[in-house]
Amino acid sequence: MLRRRDCCSALLALAVVTGCEEDAADSEPERLVAELIARLQRVHGDRKAARAAYELLWSDARRNLAERAKRASDVAGREIAPEEMLPPSRFALHRKPRHYEARIDGDWAEVSITSEGGAVDRVKCVREDGKWRVVLELPPLTPIERRLDGGL
Repeated sequence: MLRRRDCCSALLALAVVTGCEEDAADSEPERLVAELIARLQRVHGDRKAARAAYELLWSDARRNLAERAKRASDVAGREIAPEEMLPPSRFALHRKPRHYEARIDGDWAEVSITSEGGAVDRVKCVREDGKWRVVLELPPLTPIERRLDGGL
């Protein structure tokens, strides 16, 4: 039977290892891209999984998605979270990734993803606050038009 001290030690070790894994995901661009792909594959309507993927995006994409969510919330009449605005079609995997390789230039990186068939896709990353983030380029939002006649 485990003693209380042994149990606490085991839990502490697990917490340290888990914490290291979380930190390690954004320590290198190729690991970040692989982690984003893994997280996106778990979304399927799961808001927690979507939030986990959203957190790996660069700040410009998070701001864009937050504004889209605000606008969608106004139209829908209910709160829509920014992570719910992730466009699934942008992340559909047509080929299984086999190899990730990063080319780093300062705070910017380009990750080449080689798939089973040998095709190569490229993903940009940027270092923000000491952590790598995936550059998801979304179309800019158009200004909201305000009609003087109130829409009549």
